[in-house]
Amino acid sequence: MVFKKTLILSLILLLNLGIKAQEVTHTFTLGDSAFLLDGKPFQMISGEMHYPRVPREAWRARMKMAKAMGLNTIGTYVFWNLHEPQKGKFDFSGNNDVAEFVKIAKEEGLWVILRPSPYVCAEWEFGGYPYWLQNEKGLVVRSKEEKYLKEYETYIKEVGKQLAPLQVNHGGNILMVQIENEYGSYGSDKEYLAINQRLFKEAGFDGLLYTCDPPAAIVDGHLPGLLPAINGIDDVAKVKKMISENHNGKGPFYIAEWYPAWFDWWGTAHHTIPAEKYTGRLDSVLSAGLSINMYMFHGGTTRGFMNGANYDDSHPYEPQISSYDYDAPLDEAGNATHKFMLFRSVIAKHLPAGQTLPPVPTAKPTIAINDIKLNRSAGLLDILPKPVLNKTPLTFEDLNQDYGFVLYKTTITGGRTGTLELNELRDYAVIMVNGKRVGVLDRRHNQNSLKLTLPAGKVKLDILVENMGRINFGPYLLNNKKGITENVMFDGKEVYNWTMYSFPFNQVNNIVYANKKVTNAPVVRKGSFQLSKVGDTYLDMSRWDKGVVWINGHNLGRYWSIGPQQTLYVPVEWLKKGNNDIVVLELLDGDKNILNSTDVPVLNKLQ
Repeated sequence: MVFKKTLILSLILLLNLGIKAQEVTHTFTLGDSAFLLDGKPFQMISGEMHYPRVPREAWRARMKMAKAMGLNTIGTYVFWNLHEPQKGKFDFSGNNDVAEFVKIAKEEGLWVILRPSPYVCAEWEFGGYPYWLQNEKGLVVRSKEEKYLKEYETYIKEVGKQLAPLQVNHGGNILMVQIENEYGSYGSDKEYLAINQRLFKEAGFDGLLYTCDPPAAIVDGHLPGLLPAINGIDDVAKVKKMISENHNGKGPFYIAEWYPAWFDWWGTAHHTIPAEKYTGRLDSVLSAGLSINMYMFHGGTTRGFMNGANYDDSHPYEPQISSYDYDAPLDEAGNATHKFMLFRSVIAKHLPAGQTLPPVPTAKPTIAINDIKLNRSAGLLDILPKPVLNKTPLTFEDLNQDYGFVLYKTTITGGRTGTLELNELRDYAVIMVNGKRVGVLDRRHNQNSLKLTLPAGKVKLDILVENMGRINFGPYLLNNKKGITENVMFDGKEVYNWTMYSFPFNQVNNIVYANKKVTNAPVVRKGSFQLSKVGDTYLDMSRWDKGVVWINGHNLGRYWSIGPQQTLYVPVEWLKKGNNDIVVLELLDGDKNILNSTDVPVLNKLQ
């Protein structure tokens, strides 16, 4: 009995010690020229890496690579549209488990800069906003409008429940939290920024808050009293001047987004920047004691339908590709590049005395797979879900649909030639007459009309519209609905009586394959392949036209033969020994049924 009591007391003591060990808190404050961690100068050498762009199973491995390059911190946005995909329905599970991402970083010895914003830009669908905000009548994002602030408050409080306890002043590893995101490039309302600050504090973010903006926008975008970090410049004197001018003559000096490369969009050459152009600049910034966050350290992949798009009055609509390789130090698959090794050499010169960098993990094995046969098929027009009927076309938002495709179907009188017009098409349409493709319209080229000669009799007109990604930057955030957003005209007269079918393709395991021959129309093809060993691989989509691919239920992203991206990265974590399933939605050529994969990516080929 005495032994039992002693054992219980010992267990209680151990538990208490464990709780106390977890409660070790730090201070992270602003010095006049440097950040102070527990009162001592601390230089953040940070790299951006976004949890949804990396398979959850690979988070830890990527963080080990961050440590190996010499980073002591990682930065990440938090993505509202992932966590509240439908109003009031929150999801922090699986790849959305941002708290686990932060905890793994702590276990790997990394601090975190958190950017819940809630606008993120990030080449991400709608800049991170959930599509359904557009269904709230009168709601205006990035403003003091009442409905927006109400939804914002609900969201940020849910984020606070997940992440506020992980701040450095509560025993966690989150050093700082960013409010809004490059707001000065959008507006100048200090009252709105102050509301952001209040909402963050009410959500539990009671540590250091900061803003970030490019040089031209820093005056409009920062809130007096908060640290104004700067994006996109690395001239030490300029960085110090701009931050101190907006911060009572003081620092610390933080480059919140340092760009050693750039992102890509469809139909434009792959962006690369030689590492050698940046090593000297990195060295000078670190030598001057500035803190830095490279955007991106590791881009990964924008899977599913989550890419954004750029658009303004001087540029056409530019949807971004699925690869977010970014020519970053760590490539899309998480392997060290030449840039990684050169940056690592620079950072090694600036390590605290007695510290050395861990060895660089070796590149992961890759495999190539030949002759994947997709021998089952289903024409999209043969697998129609429940329809919605309306006199005029409805948008995705009207249909409560976030991403993917909508099929618009009607019947018109044939035996004539005329121009078909889709007013305010967003974004890409496959036009079919009596089940056969007769043309496509592409918003990138401001295309909205097509001359058609219709056969005699009643003619079936089908228009499949793809949401290619909502705009993520600039004033057109406020004009971001998808589908046929106005009307359809033929031969000068409005076309009415539409039947609409939603194809969000949020899963593909319920498709019934009839194996009818499909040509000149969108088709879903399914196949399988056997593996005796697994490794990273890259599906070669260069001989296919346009569509989406799933492997073992995971949406890998979009392909489009125009490039520059010709391969889709398949992470080893999503493959298995034995049987693997593959599903391809091909929009333009129903005849294709063979696929290969390669052991190297192709991200730089325009066709």
